[in-house]
Amino acid sequence: MSGRLIQPQPGPQERFLASPADIAIYGGAAGGGKTWALLAEPLRHLGVPGFSAVIFRRTSVQVRNEGGLWDEAQGLYPALGGVPREASLEWRFPSGARVRFAHLEHDKNRLDWQGAQVPLIGFDELTHFSKGQVFYLLGRNRSTCGVRPYVRATTNPDPDSWVADFIAWWLGDDGYPMPERSGVVRWFVHLEDVLYWDDSPEALRARLGDGVQPKSATFIAANVHDNRVLLDHDPAYLANLDALPRVERERLKHGNWHARADAGTFFRRAWLPVSGAPPADGRRVRAWDLAASPDGDWTVGVRLARDGDGVFHVEDVERLRGTPGEVERAVQAVARRDGTGTTVVLPRDPGQAGVAQVRWLAAGLPGYTVRARSQTSSKQARAAAVSAQAEAGNLRLVDGPWVEPFIKELEAFPQGARDDQVDALATAFNALCDGTRPAAGQGRIKGVY
Repeated sequence: MSGRLIQPQPGPQERFLASPADIAIYGGAAGGGKTWALLAEPLRHLGVPGFSAVIFRRTSVQVRNEGGLWDEAQGLYPALGGVPREASLEWRFPSGARVRFAHLEHDKNRLDWQGAQVPLIGFDELTHFSKGQVFYLLGRNRSTCGVRPYVRATTNPDPDSWVADFIAWWLGDDGYPMPERSGVVRWFVHLEDVLYWDDSPEALRARLGDGVQPKSATFIAANVHDNRVLLDHDPAYLANLDALPRVERERLKHGNWHARADAGTFFRRAWLPVSGAPPADGRRVRAWDLAASPDGDWTVGVRLARDGDGVFHVEDVERLRGTPGEVERAVQAVARRDGTGTTVVLPRDPGQAGVAQVRWLAAGLPGYTVRARSQTSSKQARAAAVSAQAEAGNLRLVDGPWVEPFIKELEAFPQGARDDQVDALATAFNALCDGTRPAAGQGRIKGVY
């Protein structure tokens, strides 16, 4: 076994790993060393035969992602004799102790753990799980190996999650964590889906009766400035956070649990200067957002170019309502006008129908480069990177009759009645940035967790 010293960083990470609470929640911002802390928590028990820990993410893909749980564990567990079993996403240690990674993609998956007995349960990104999933798993948090059962979790802010209510006492009226309350332990009882809180278990029993079994909980706030290891190895990470749109920046850099997207948050008229002519060179794509019916949303095609200086230019926007046949003919006509040098990007919705639609439209575009992009994340998530470019002054509009309705829709997003043009713009931008790494301050952000 290696003689390497494994220890938390001073400050919030150290307090999280030393907390006596039954449930400790860590983070509330990006870059605070959350994943490392969660992986380090089981290490204290590796000499206990029969000990096991399960750390959950919402999907198995998230477990295996670069920089995720499985990836990070490879740099930590082998030094302590851990042997990986990738097929089962499990690490086994010489004492017989085990650490397993698992997913709870759907609410019904919680029933897979019926009858399980897990001394340490971890949740990576707690806001990704429903309250029902988490409290069901609390019933599986039990032990016969001698380790007192407990729960550890990490999180980023989400004002619409049940977690925001759970940790409300640790937050100020402005949504920011209160430093003087970070790490303070409180007690709660969960009865009939209602949480009752107090400063001690005795106080709760006095209110609710001697038969209740209070649990202790705490929230320990941390942000990127608490993670000197990250900042020393990747000083540009702060620039990544600064380049996020305002709402994401408030949440992920500053830990604001009240930050929400309102009209004018993603795009403002002042960020969208109108220029006289398209760039002479650069890569071009025409991305389409396809309406589901001819009398509802608009079918929209946005042509976007990126010049040699890294500036993005919206050159043209086409909008129509039509039958599937009319949409097909319009896509073909616009492609002929754009020329074969412009890549056609089509949205691929989940399911067989989405795949069939892409194949049908692509079949009518022989000689053109056609790409499909999956639309699995939220509209706001897809628009985040191009919003950051607009705020940074790296997005311009080529003058045309489409400009005014385009700006009005962007300014109203995400509260406006329509978002078809925003969707098409985001698809075009993300397709144009595939495989590239913009300079610091630009909007394609990688590795923000």
